[in-house]
Amino acid sequence: MKTVIFTDLDGTFLNHDDYSFADAKESLELLKSKKIPIVFTTSKTRVEVEKLQEKVEINEPFIIENGAAIFFPKNYQNFNLSFLDELDNYYLYQLGLSYNKILEFYNKYKKEFGMFGFSDMSVEEVINYTGLDRQSAILSKKRDFTEPFLIKDDFSIEKLQNLASNYDIKITKGGRFYHLIGKYQDKGLAVKKAIEIFENLYNVKIDSIGLGDGPNDIAMFENVKKAVIIKNHKNDYVEYFGNNQQKSSYQGSKGWNEMVLKNV
Repeated sequence: MKTVIFTDLDGTFLNHDDYSFADAKESLELLKSKKIPIVFTTSKTRVEVEKLQEKVEINEPFIIENGAAIFFPKNYQNFNLSFLDELDNYYLYQLGLSYNKILEFYNKYKKEFGMFGFSDMSVEEVINYTGLDRQSAILSKKRDFTEPFLIKDDFSIEKLQNLASNYDIKITKGGRFYHLIGKYQDKGLAVKKAIEIFENLYNVKIDSIGLGDGPNDIAMFENVKKAVIIKNHKNDYVEYFGNNQQKSSYQGSKGWNEMVLKNV
């Protein structure tokens, strides 16, 4: 059996407030020494993940924009990945809609519902709402599949979701933003497909561990063997009732470190 880690980033591997992963370094080094794949499974964009992988010093597959696509680096462990689509330096499995399709819907209804999305935010506004540094904020606006947004009235989300479904779009909630995403994508569907690909490549069953802290991680929890709920920035836990769950004692990267050490 081969262990694979699927992990959310903001509020999980990265602290909610300062985006640091310093407290996760002990378990991170352990995973590297055991050659356990660390698959970032996030609402972040491809360029954001690429930048973070450089900092973490890994070159692993990743899932971006809430399950919109799975990227495997070319020449990954010398596996034959030619059964997937090619894009730049990656093999790709896409589940989401194009960003243009998402923006068609967003632009049609943004005034009516008081939506304020990344496509309309300046870099300064992204910094203000997220706490990201300038370079990270610029990268977060380079989107391929989904639109994070704020909304004037949370109670209008249900009505907006009903409209979105006519466009094969749905709405998910992250730590800071709602997200307009393709109807046939989520972290769970992407993780399920990634596990299938890993099992094909390694020719063994995958012992999958999923770590996350938000509502958009629930679908991931439902598709892994071990669901690790990281205490969130409100000092609480997302509501997930599966019998495969574990809960961290700490928030963010400290909780991530604690739970990885318990499970690998």
